[in-house]
Amino acid sequence: MESVSVKLGSRSYPIHIGADLIGRAELYAPYLVGGGAAIVTNEVVAPLYLAPVKSALEKAGARVTEIVVADGEQTKSWQALNEVFDALLEAHCGRDTLLVALGGGVIGDLAGFAAAIYQRGVAFVQVPTTLLAQVDSSVGGKTAINHPLGKNMIGAFHQPRAVISDVATLDSLPERELRSGFAEIIKHGLALDAAFVEWLEGNVDKLVSRKRDALAYAVRRSCELKARVVAADEREAGERALLNFGHTFGHAIETGAGYGAWLHGEAVAAGMVMAAELSSVMGHLKKTEVSRVRDLLRRAGLPIQGPVLAPERLMELMALDKKAAKGKTRFVLLESIGRAALRGDVDEGRVREAIVAAAQ
Repeated sequence: MESVSVKLGSRSYPIHIGADLIGRAELYAPYLVGGGAAIVTNEVVAPLYLAPVKSALEKAGARVTEIVVADGEQTKSWQALNEVFDALLEAHCGRDTLLVALGGGVIGDLAGFAAAIYQRGVAFVQVPTTLLAQVDSSVGGKTAINHPLGKNMIGAFHQPRAVISDVATLDSLPERELRSGFAEIIKHGLALDAAFVEWLEGNVDKLVSRKRDALAYAVRRSCELKARVVAADEREAGERALLNFGHTFGHAIETGAGYGAWLHGEAVAAGMVMAAELSSVMGHLKKTEVSRVRDLLRRAGLPIQGPVLAPERLMELMALDKKAAKGKTRFVLLESIGRAALRGDVDEGRVREAIVAAAQ
């Protein structure tokens, strides 16, 4: 097991990375202050991993409540959030209850948001079982549900007490879900670390074939990069926005296509191509570097073109992006491979040009 620390003063927490971690009682025990725990998971993950997590919590002395919700992006809703609250209240879970988010990014966002507002806030631990969640959504304290007009529009910042990333859970991950996770790994490199991009270019085949040592390194390096940024800018006032490279376009794709039609990582991959093309149109990124972005995503088995949506529709949806300032959409662009910047001076005509170029 290796551990990475997210340094936030008194709210600092560890990210534990390794194989066969979810059943280790000692990783949960420090956070069971009141002796009660509630596991929030979904109907796909529950048959695979609910039993060992429950056993570990009970071994650590907890009384455990099980909450199983539906699978899919549509679960990030008020209805599912109320299902969680109903179960917590029926089980008489108090403010000293530890919530355990067991699943992918949807479960982490849903359970984390529930933890942020249930009885004005309770502790929670992230146990991500998808690659995308292990390298991105479980780290940093962003929690949310979706709104019909935009993704992740209703939420709160609420940091976990710990993240337990068990790479053995990736063995059961469907191929499409695995590839979706590669998008966030690639994003970290493109936005923050050119050397990591070079490593990915040399090792992407190992990742695709699920070589555990390569996956563990990619998870750890992604967490190191994200932890550094979160420590410097917890609430996304500046530098943390760079972690959204490809997401302004990607969230618009997810909303425009209908939640769940495109996996988050698939939409972000197509969004990164659009963002790279926009970086080129703006004169920052060389065409050869745009080709590197496309080639790496293609080798990872990710889409490099989005669904058929008119540029005007994408731009309308992007206007709702949370990075917007003074009524103007801001974009995370690449100045070079490994160095991103947030720009608010992007002309709509150039955005349209980039969307068209990305479709070719």
